[in-house]
Amino acid sequence: MAEQVKTTLEDLKQAVSGGTGTVTAAPASALPEPKIDALGRAYATGKRKNAVARVWLKRGSGKITINDRDAGVYFARPVLRMMIGQPMASANREGQYDVYCTVTGGGLSGQAGAVRHGISRALTFFEPALRGVLKKGGFLTRDPRVVERKKYGKAKARRSFQFSKR
Repeated sequence: MAEQVKTTLEDLKQAVSGGTGTVTAAPASALPEPKIDALGRAYATGKRKNAVARVWLKRGSGKITINDRDAGVYFARPVLRMMIGQPMASANREGQYDVYCTVTGGGLSGQAGAVRHGISRALTFFEPALRGVLKKGGFLTRDPRVVERKKYGKAKARRSFQFSKR
């Protein structure tokens, strides 16, 4: 019976490989091709709450421009500046790429999250090998939390009107 199993497995291998006797498989570490346009840029869209950021990434000196303004001017709070720099820091690519982005909608915090998401996605398009590092850091996941809608009969989304006994 063991001989029957061996011959059956060998027959299957030959059938799969086209009769040559060797089974060929795709390389385990086959990375996708970088998605770079004619100007040497990678494009990605980042989203957070109601904010949408369109991000272009190209090799450069590390300059970040948001809506035609410097990142330090646009995001005045240090926490927001740190937030948009996290993907580059985790991938050890600080000062190697110029970032140009346009962001609309939402508030400053949501816009910073959208820019961070867009930079992360653009980095994976430019260098597909960085996907594992960025995925582990949680930068490629779009944060699904949004503001809950107001319901009728309520003061806000869940808050009731103040009770009055008389």
